[in-house]
Amino acid sequence: MSEMTNELLADAKERMAKSVEATVNQFGSVRTGRANPHLLDRVMVDYYGAMTPLKQLATISAPEARLLTVTPYDKSAMKNLEKAIRDSDLGLNPSNDGNIMRLSVPELTEDRRRELVKVVRNIAEEGRIGIRNVRRDVMHDLRELKSEGDVGEDDEKRAEAELQKLTDDSVHQLDGLLKQKEAEILEV
Repeated sequence: MSEMTNELLADAKERMAKSVEATVNQFGSVRTGRANPHLLDRVMVDYYGAMTPLKQLATISAPEARLLTVTPYDKSAMKNLEKAIRDSDLGLNPSNDGNIMRLSVPELTEDRRRELVKVVRNIAEEGRIGIRNVRRDVMHDLRELKSEGDVGEDDEKRAEAELQKLTDDSVHQLDGLLKQKEAEILEV
């Protein structure tokens, strides 16, 4: 294959890997049965009029399996942090002693587990769409190279086959990660 097709395939592989990585990061923000500091990744706090991610305003740790602690860098922001956590869709109720906020992570009900599995499946589908978009873009570029005469038809066909293999591998990897996350959520 030509150097140009190899560059396109390398770019596609890198972008597909980033899509899988982004999906895995989103999986981390979905609650499972145990406490995980990444649960609070999506929580945004009104900090002096600007919406700021909670993780930029506090240290978050999980000292026990069912407990998260949030230690704000600025103690005056405690009320706003507490309000943001309470208003989020996580179902956590913070209690604070003025210095540290404690979030006890309750057991998940069967219905809530099923809802979370649906959320995770939607996140995975968004990841698959991202991977397919990368494939579509690179296919377009390959066809453009062929029509300009930079690449022969055989090279284009081989590159398309390789691209399809990359796509299938990335989607398969994503499906495996989805199965893991579903099992983690459904684990009692």
